[in-house]
Amino acid sequence: MTRPGNQLSIGDTAPAFTLTSDTGASVSLSDFAGKKVIVYFYPAAMTPGCTKQACDFTDSLDSLQASGYEVVGISPDSPAKLAKFRERDSLTITLLSDPSKSVLTGWGAFGEKKLYGKVVEGVIRSTFVVSEDGKIEYAAYNVKATGHVAKLRKDLGI
Repeated sequence: MTRPGNQLSIGDTAPAFTLTSDTGASVSLSDFAGKKVIVYFYPAAMTPGCTKQACDFTDSLDSLQASGYEVVGISPDSPAKLAKFRERDSLTITLLSDPSKSVLTGWGAFGEKKLYGKVVEGVIRSTFVVSEDGKIEYAAYNVKATGHVAKLRKDLGI
């Protein structure tokens, strides 16, 4: 299995983005300047793994924010589907839509991956922490949906 050539590493400058949220608002990475932000990419709203991960981030949001982190989830889903996802699962994290997959691709979170033993092209479940000055300080590709937030908290010491 090949890895996309544009995967990010610790110390890289986080690629800028402006995407539409589930509420129709434009949200840019620069909106979080001066704060730490967890940016995670997931394949599809309202699927079991993605729901588990989004609910885990929502359940941890207060403590993450108390430790200085904001959370942004990005998928190729439409803002309307993300709004249904938020409502159905009472999500409180920021959900952003990247239907062109340009941000996913720029962050190395779209490309070849294994799915049920076959190599397919799709969203690579990935998580990053962007520092206050816009640098990648944590990068993880092919993360597991279940237990990921707990592992991330452990890795970050929070």
